[in-house]
Amino acid sequence: MTTVLVVGVFGLVAIGLYGLLIVRNLIKIVIALQLLTKAAALAMVVAGQVSGQVNLGQSLALTVIVADTIVAVVGLALAVQVRRRFGTLDVRQLSTQKR
Repeated sequence: MTTVLVVGVFGLVAIGLYGLLIVRNLIKIVIALQLLTKAAALAMVVAGQVSGQVNLGQSLALTVIVADTIVAVVGLALAVQVRRRFGTLDVRQLSTQKR
């Protein structure tokens, strides 16, 4: 059971890193960051299960999920404002634009 969860953690990390390295859309970057933090939360639960302190792992994971949700909401709000101001969400186009 634990090996399946560890494989799940590595899978989520791989998909999140792939998204960060390949995707250029700001909203998709926020989603990739969400996948990475969910992998970290799952890793905390697995670590708690392996060490015999399941409650600690679950409470740490819940704290990470709450903080991550707040960060995601702020990131998406910033993406909306960037889209309104510059007319694009493409990171490469945003980096070359002048104010």
